[in-house]
Amino acid sequence: MRDGSGEDNNVAPSVYSHVSRPGSHRYKNAKKGLPFNLMMIGESGLGRTTFLNTLCERTVVPPSEAPNPDQAHIAEPMQFKHYSVDMEEDGMKIILNIIDTPGFGNGTDNETCFNQIQEYLETQFDDVLAEENRIKRNPKFKDSRVHALLYFINPTGHSLREIDIELMRRLGSRANVIPVIARSDSLTPRELVLFKQRIMDDIAAYNIPVFNFPNSEDEDDEETVEENAELRAMMPFAVVGCEEVINEDGRPVRVRSYPWGVVQVDNDEHSDFDRLRYVLLNSHIGDLRDLTQNDIYELYRTEKLSGNTIASAAANDAASAQQSMSSQPRAVAV
Repeated sequence: MRDGSGEDNNVAPSVYSHVSRPGSHRYKNAKKGLPFNLMMIGESGLGRTTFLNTLCERTVVPPSEAPNPDQAHIAEPMQFKHYSVDMEEDGMKIILNIIDTPGFGNGTDNETCFNQIQEYLETQFDDVLAEENRIKRNPKFKDSRVHALLYFINPTGHSLREIDIELMRRLGSRANVIPVIARSDSLTPRELVLFKQRIMDDIAAYNIPVFNFPNSEDEDDEETVEENAELRAMMPFAVVGCEEVINEDGRPVRVRSYPWGVVQVDNDEHSDFDRLRYVLLNSHIGDLRDLTQNDIYELYRTEKLSGNTIASAAANDAASAQQSMSSQPRAVAV
């Protein structure tokens, strides 16, 4: 994750960042831009749109109109909405492709949503597999495999709900799942610490596969190993998004204003947003792409070519998860 030059290449990841971090892109020679495909999943009202605009530092998705109260009881079906943003981070051109999933979790039975998302992820793998098997490949083929999947967790302060556990368990073998606590400023610092611990305890108890910042013993230096350990300790990332910018001592600061004060989105003492942004668009963009290609896709490719479908495995996992959840006492999530 370092550039290997041995030089001090610290940069401010964003004009809003409060700290500088080591520049670590390995793909600066990608003249046309490095594609990075990011999927966002979470229930309505958790701030995915605001997060996306904050991540891209521009209005990618304009504010939506207020819903018609006469139709508030009607659950909209889940959709896949695509956005593409050209960005430049630390001298590296990035083509950020975002897949949002509005409507997820709005119904009482979310099995259809789970199946649709899983099918979407596997369709991208199938497209790559078909291209690999062509005698003459298409030089303009676009790889749309999802490199990172952000799952937005409702800040209940309790523990993971069944929808959280089932979604991450099912998709963990098809994408690099990164759990994030949405609207984390709704929790006190103490509540947030305890909530993070409960979530990680659940992830361990239910064997939920998430992106856990693995180290490469052959390639990673001591600094990278320490950084990954620090990032693992921060999980799940507690994020806050905003559209408001104020001037503080001559520099722009993104904040959420409340009667009791302000939350600075890019301040590490207030939110993990700046660190997560750096992970996605700088320090770990290569690792996320490599793991998608070398581990996740190769596993799917082996299953596909050997005729082993995931259906039976998913059914076994679901039964195991249900049995595990029913046998363990759980706090009631609001």
